[in-house]
Amino acid sequence: MAVFIYFLAGPRTPRAWTLLLTHDDCVATSGLPHEYLIPSPAPRSIYNASMVSLLLGVLLAAGDPRLVDVARLIPDSVVDMRYATADNFLHRKVYPVARCLLRRDVAERLAHAAARLRAEGYRLLLWDCYRPRSVQWEMWKLVTDTRYVADPRRGSNHNRAAAVDLSLVTADGRPVEMPTAFDSFEERAFAAAVEGVSQEAQQNRARLRRAMVAEGFRVRRTEWWHFDASDAGSYPVLDEPLETAAQ
Repeated sequence: MAVFIYFLAGPRTPRAWTLLLTHDDCVATSGLPHEYLIPSPAPRSIYNASMVSLLLGVLLAAGDPRLVDVARLIPDSVVDMRYATADNFLHRKVYPVARCLLRRDVAERLAHAAARLRAEGYRLLLWDCYRPRSVQWEMWKLVTDTRYVADPRRGSNHNRAAAVDLSLVTADGRPVEMPTAFDSFEERAFAAAVEGVSQEAQQNRARLRRAMVAEGFRVRRTEWWHFDASDAGSYPVLDEPLETAAQ
């Protein structure tokens, strides 16, 4: 049996490493994402099971190279992961750590959008990024309206690490006025809402949207703060722990 393990950074910036491990018995693959493992016929055993287990353990400990920590890529961003607190529509903490992780390619696009906004005197305020699928199930138990929460059986683009919820702050860190607070289910939260939305909030919303769209993101119709990478659907759904995901 041979086990090929592929690490892909993204369709635009592909990086791949392949490890071929062969032995007479099946390799225990608990904990590895299914898309890493492709069995194939192989010659007579060249590694014993203990060596295979050791090498797989090293790979897992290194984290998932498909994901990057956005705070490292965009150091002036303000990370306020709401699901790492009770300040969200679930009213409880569901993330063990406050980390904004995204696919490398998506994170690089976000960095370009941040540069556009920085030139105008604004910084990113990050509310949600990669979300493990297990958390998606918790949300679905409370809200089964697909306008707001994706069905976990299909997966959210947050589960693909290809969506980001965000707003803006000024260069000195003050939040700007926006149509609603995060996770609002009001109609004022719609991306094109005008009624009940001040001119200043409309202008700030438009400023954020221009920068994001220019770098290949699409805004969700019902949430002014939610942006999907245009190719989000091409990525697989993940359920890796936030504590260990990413390099």
